[in-house]
Amino acid sequence: MNFHILTLFPEMIEQGMHTSIIGRAIAGGYLSINAVNIRDYAFNKHQKVDDYPYGGGAGMLMQAEPVYLSYEAIKEKIGYRPRVVYLTPQGKVFHQEMAKELAKERDLVFLCGHYEGIDERVLDEIVTDYVSIGDYVLTGGELPAMVMMDSISRMVPGVLSNQESGETESFAGNLLEYPQYSRPEEWHGQKVPPVLLSGHHANIEAWRREQSVMRTAKRRPDLLKKADLTNKEWSQVRQWKKEWKAAENEASKE
Repeated sequence: MNFHILTLFPEMIEQGMHTSIIGRAIAGGYLSINAVNIRDYAFNKHQKVDDYPYGGGAGMLMQAEPVYLSYEAIKEKIGYRPRVVYLTPQGKVFHQEMAKELAKERDLVFLCGHYEGIDERVLDEIVTDYVSIGDYVLTGGELPAMVMMDSISRMVPGVLSNQESGETESFAGNLLEYPQYSRPEEWHGQKVPPVLLSGHHANIEAWRREQSVMRTAKRRPDLLKKADLTNKEWSQVRQWKKEWKAAENEASKE
């Protein structure tokens, strides 16, 4: 998969995306990172890419032409119109299913804004997806782009050494991941759950499923609405909620 990032700070992308799993995937040829400096397409000797917005207001606005020309350079290089993601608080909130969908693309362009944003006309012309990583404001789109690239990369075949880890971790099936343990068997008085030492794979899988459902119900109950739970599991969730509520009431009396 090929990531193309339109940015005013290509060094930020380059430094942040060549380490750990992503760095190994790039070295192995599963991914490529092409950070394009929008300033290289400015039409003035000072490489100025911003100007005052019409109608007044605070701050500066990125101009349409440099953004458009940098996009056109990518389009000409790859030979078709790629999908373009504009990172903005006004977009749809990024989630795991979106990561899986975007991972199917051969080329994916991220447009990183700065200042007070980008001239609306070029957004209308090139952007296909408006995406946010959360309901807060950052100084630019580079960090959100790197967050998305990291998440999307994990869904690209060959990137993870064990592809199963990409399917069983948090948010798979709209459930949080079950708790995990490693050596030693006892640490600070806490022991590894006996079922994990049993070697009985069916029991281990059943325990992990139960723990995933329990953890999701407690920490992210909003996800359960989309999870595929059995009637027995829904009944168990209702029982847990009663127990947690009773425990909260007892704690409040102390």
